[in-house]
This record gives sequence, structure tokens and C-alpha cells, in this order.
Amino acid sequence: MRECALLSLVVPVYNEEEVLLQSYRRMHDVLTALPCDFEILYVDDGSRDGSWAILEEIVRQDERVRALRFSRNFGHQIAVTAGMDSADGDVIVIIDGDLQDPPEVIPEMLAQWQRGYDVVYGKRRSREGENAFKKWTASAYYRFLRRMSAYEIPLDTGDFRLIDRKVAEVMASMPEHNRFLRGMPAWAGFSQMPVAYERQSRAAGPTHYTLKKMVRLA
Repeated sequence: MRECALLSLVVPVYNEEEVLLQSYRRMHDVLTALPCDFEILYVDDGSRDGSWAILEEIVRQDERVRALRFSRNFGHQIAVTAGMDSADGDVIVIIDGDLQDPPEVIPEMLAQWQRGYDVVYGKRRSREGENAFKKWTASAYYRFLRRMSAYEIPLDTGDFRLIDRKVAEVMASMPEHNRFLRGMPAWAGFSQMPVAYERQSRAAGPTHYTLKKMVRLA
């Protein structure tokens, strides 16, 4: 069975001042119970609220936390990529800071990695707090993408996942500027395993992933 010396948690942030402290505490509680050391790496994607000031305070209080700050908003996929490139862990977990993807799922992801899987992704049983249009378009898009692709892209998933260090290194070597992180591991051919969970409503504030941003990603 694999052993993990260091787990890196990569958290992209964009205008999340209302939820940052709450999400940090939940993530910290989960990570301290794991059988390995950890680091939390926040990437502030050009926030225009008080997110950066809160992150600076968290960093001052917790030596296991680091934070990067973009000069402007470059987008979620670029923020996650920057965090992965800066992470030092044997495994890297990608999670948004709004608590829609519960950090309590991370121990099960780590257990599947210990059993030998290189990518362990969160598979949504349900999507609380999202309207019927968002749910329908997301479902239709990923099923269309899967039929069009030569590779097995998992359905009903987001970027919430654990990846092995070697997977991160392969993804870092890929030259794409318009990155689709949830599809790149499928193309690379690593072993994958889903962990089912209930996606929650945002803990606070409105979503920052607008229809325009979703269309651009698609």
C-alpha cells in the first residue's frame, strides 16, 4: 500500500471573503486527521474584495499555508494550474474554497490512492443549490463531450480530485494555454477511480462561475 508523506491541497480563490475562514477551518480539521503531513496552497485569482487580506492572516497564523496572488483574474483553470505547479506533495488535491465540494471526502480519496489509483475524482450524486437549467446543460454537455472524445472522460464531475505526483508532472509538461484539467488525466491514460458524494450549496455568497465563463470553458 502506498504511503503519503505530504499532501498538497490546492484552493483557487476569487472573491470568497465571506466563506474563506469557514472553509479554511473545515479543511484544516480534515487534513490534521490524515495519516500524513499537509500543506494548503491558496491561489488568489485577482480577487477584488477582501480575500487577499484574509489569506495573508491565515498564512501568518499557520505555517503550513502558502498563498499566491495573481495581478488580475486569469480564470479558474489557470489558477489551479499555478497551484499544482507550486505544490510539493506526493499527492495533490484540488478543491474550490466555497465548500460545495466537502473536504470530508478527502480521506476516502486518499484511501483509494493508497490502493493504487493515480487519479481519484469526486463524482456528484446530486447538485444542491443549482437550478434546473444549470443541471441540464451540465449533464448534456458532458455526455456530448464524452461521445465526441476518443478518451473516457468521467461524467458528472468537476475539478475536485486527488492526483498523484507523476500525474501532476505530466500535466505540467503539457503546453496547452486553454486547459481542461478534468479531461487531461483521461488523455494521459492514468488509472482513475470515482468517489461519490453529495455536492452542497455554496456556504456563502453568489456563484462566480457565470454562464459566460461556463460557455468559455466549454
